[in-house]
Amino acid sequence: MTAADVPRTAADVVRAAGTAPDLETLDARVVDCFACPRLVAWREAVAAAPRASFRGQTYWARPVPGFGDPHARVQVVGLAPAAHGANRTGRMFTGDRSGDFLFAAMHRVGMANQPTSVSADDGLTLTDVRVTAPVRCAPPANAPTPEERRTCGPWLAREIEVVAARVLVVLGGFGWQAVLTTLSEQGWDVPRPRPAFAHGAEVVLRRRAGAGAADGRALTLLGCFHVSQQNTFTRRLTPEMLDAVLLRARALADG
Repeated sequence: MTAADVPRTAADVVRAAGTAPDLETLDARVVDCFACPRLVAWREAVAAAPRASFRGQTYWARPVPGFGDPHARVQVVGLAPAAHGANRTGRMFTGDRSGDFLFAAMHRVGMANQPTSVSADDGLTLTDVRVTAPVRCAPPANAPTPEERRTCGPWLAREIEVVAARVLVVLGGFGWQAVLTTLSEQGWDVPRPRPAFAHGAEVVLRRRAGAGAADGRALTLLGCFHVSQQNTFTRRLTPEMLDAVLLRARALADG
């Protein structure tokens, strides 16, 4: 991508995402995005003032692309990269406690070759699953604005089209609402009133007629409590609960 092609506005993101012919091109364009000034400033400020435990490390400090099997039938969708997690390592859910919990579960159910995820070059590979997010840059206070989520939405929409997964496991209520909004804006029929988030909630969506090459395609959303420390330390989300959701996602994909 030339300097002139780097996405710097919402319109640039629509063009760059919509014309990406494959996943490799899409991921490369995501990494070069500068469309949200507040998020660009924050991701770089965090990198300039790392936590003491990460001092001396070079932070990624760029948008984070999805990671995993390019032909996955299941996609796990969070909300945004963690400031000292994926914003540091450059890989979704890598380098923080949330990722420790998530990838350990994937390993238990046969979706990952190892239970840990500490760096982008640690040898982790995923089978039949890909992790992603509706917002690709770490936001202040873990809270992207509606405008930032809307600007970033075309990246997720194109990734869903290219990967062609059958199930989205959506982590947490904030992520659930962000995904429903993004899918609605990108051509999917979302019921009104919107389906409420719940752990284990299942919703089947279809592409609206005329929305694109995937017209009529079905996609199942499966809700799961977020793998945040707040949920895992209090056992609101247990390993057994997360395993059950991942196994259910695989069963739905098989069905």
